Amino acid sequence: MSKKIIIVDYQLGNLFSVNQVLVNIGLQPKISSESIDIESADAIVLPGVGAFKDAMDNLNALNLSNPIIEAVRNGKPLFGICLGLQLLFTQSEEFGSTNGLGLIEGDVRKFKTVDAEGRKVRVPQIAWNTIYPSEYRTLVNTPLENITETEMYFVHSYYVAPKNKKDILTETYYSGLKYTSSVLKNNIFACQFHPEKSAQEGIKVYKNWALLNNLY
Repeated sequence: MSKKIIIVDYQLGNLFSVNQVLVNIGLQPKISSESIDIESADAIVLPGVGAFKDAMDNLNALNLSNPIIEAVRNGKPLFGICLGLQLLFTQSEEFGSTNGLGLIEGDVRKFKTVDAEGRKVRVPQIAWNTIYPSEYRTLVNTPLENITETEMYFVHSYYVAPKNKKDILTETYYSGLKYTSSVLKNNIFACQFHPEKSAQEGIKVYKNWALLNNLY
């Protein structure tokens, strides 16, 4: 029997491109905004594009925040993408301060528009950029195993800053800043880049995640 993989629909996200990649690698995902689907899921994918506050408002209005939190606490694998990564954190400084799901300690910060030497920085970062293994842990037995120093596609103005450095899986440089580009904490894997827009190496990330979590 195929595993139940839910792509969370909270009205902000690249749902269909993510869905298509999962179908192409042989999974049978379902896009849903129903809490009952999250509660009965074998695995959860949390994509997202847009503003942090809007996303949290939508998750709360749809009564999806608590089911996501409980699913993770019960050991279900979760894959967060772009804004879906940021929502996992304690809070974001976007539009003041907004609380996130609190599954990973840390905050979400905006790229500075001027670097340390006074040069203007293009924000958002819209570019292919390289992911480097973190100095804090190994990539063995993670969704990024054998995918190192590879370019992935990024579109974002904010980045995450985990409190626990051991949660950092990869890092990336942008205008002199080294920031976290993916995290791994227990059953949570999440990345700032868009694997579904990152050609074959990006597709490999989804497949590795599925294999590691026995989703076939």
